[in-house]
Amino acid sequence: MAGAPKRTAAAGAADAARARGMIEDEARRLGFDAVGFARAAQAAGAAEGLREFLARRLHGGMDWMERRAEQRADPLRLWPAARSVVVLGVNYGPESDPLAALAERSRGVVSTYARGRDYHDVVKVRLKRLAGWMAATFDAEVKVFVDTAPLMEKPLAEAGGLGWQGKHTNLVSRTFGSWLFLGEVFTTLDLPPDAPVGDHCGTCRACLDACPTGAFLGPRRIDARRCISYLTIEHKAPIPRELRPLMGNRIYGCDDCLAVCPWNKFDRASEDAAFAQRAETAPTDLAALAGLDDAGFRARYAGTAIKRIGRDRFVRNVLNAIGNSGEARLAAAAEALLADASPLVRGAAAWALGRLDPARFAALRPGRLAAEADAEVRAEWEAAA
Repeated sequence: MAGAPKRTAAAGAADAARARGMIEDEARRLGFDAVGFARAAQAAGAAEGLREFLARRLHGGMDWMERRAEQRADPLRLWPAARSVVVLGVNYGPESDPLAALAERSRGVVSTYARGRDYHDVVKVRLKRLAGWMAATFDAEVKVFVDTAPLMEKPLAEAGGLGWQGKHTNLVSRTFGSWLFLGEVFTTLDLPPDAPVGDHCGTCRACLDACPTGAFLGPRRIDARRCISYLTIEHKAPIPRELRPLMGNRIYGCDDCLAVCPWNKFDRASEDAAFAQRAETAPTDLAALAGLDDAGFRARYAGTAIKRIGRDRFVRNVLNAIGNSGEARLAAAAEALLADASPLVRGAAAWALGRLDPARFAALRPGRLAAEADAEVRAEWEAAA
């Protein structure tokens, strides 16, 4: 009788390993390119790193990070019944060099991740299908998470063997480079975890040196307040004047630190139709983008991640790129927005006009100052061109 528990334990381990294999097969069938398994546990150092990041206010205006910070650092606070996490990745590697269009200064450049359908929607649908299949197949409880939940995804993906957190703070995979969308299925199943792959960045600092605005304080330490992705997507106020000239024609996100990662040489371009570049997210003449009203913006970017920031923030970004373009013909596009209903747009238009046509800016300045009630817009007119 003494041997019975051992046979039961062995059978249990075999069942868990079999379940793992079945889950991986189903995940790949549903369109996930990377699959790993981790314990539902707090990653070493994750809570401490998050606390320091928040204490130094490096998260800028992303106050949502503070509201559930303790929960964010510990998966079991999110769901105490969880035993395992299926960590999943979808390759969105670009077909060509995503930095090439930065040389076309009169065209606005959108980050690779936002050039197809909104990944939040696509990945969540696949996660729900996988979770539903797991619940039905194994009679287990499941919950799905993708980006918007209070969860530190990258440490979990690292624990599950998908890759490691690179010096640019994003996940790096030996197979997919820096181009993976992440998602998770939490479950009450007790599944064998994968081993972490370890850090393979070595002495390379290409990503740190590539940042146009110097947002990195060191390896894996970023000041979001200087990050172009933060400034063009999360930041709701005027972009700080000292950073505007450094942003070039990036109008939504920034690929620089990801695109220069040497591990991308092993990546293959994504074949996922959901993330194929749409015509409306390709590099586009800035004058055309500046002319979008709210209805035009919504229609153009329906179904993409870009729609989340709204027309005013988007046109602010476009005007910043216009001011950096060096194209005198684009001054007219900026001038056309000086009377826009949005103060955010009016201020960005004044800055762009001042950069491209100082004489016209000076001629309009007295009248605009007399008519302008918004303090931030007035500050743009009062600043030296």
